Amino acid sequence: MIKVNIKTVNDKIESIKISGHAMYDVHGKDIVCSAVSSITITTVNAILKLDSKAIDYVQDDSLTINIKKHDEVTLVLIQNMIDLLQELEKDYKKNIKINREVS
Repeated sequence: MIKVNIKTVNDKIESIKISGHAMYDVHGKDIVCSAVSSITITTVNAILKLDSKAIDYVQDDSLTINIKKHDEVTLVLIQNMIDLLQELEKDYKKNIKINREVS
């Protein structure tokens, strides 16, 4: 299962960590993994193209996106990414789970 952990501090999204595997299909044919990858990579690339200091990210066994600037454009793109992942979660409940951590 893909796990998406959204960490919010003082009503601001601070980080998003995406880890795991969807296990919807075999490697290379997994449409859920492909969708999550496309959504997140497109969002990260768009934000970095607009402002290279708005976010940073670490990619190893997981992908962690750290939001550095909470300007309107960055927040709209991050919220759009979350909305798309939530739509995916509705259709593939066994393959992706979104968790919100609020402090």
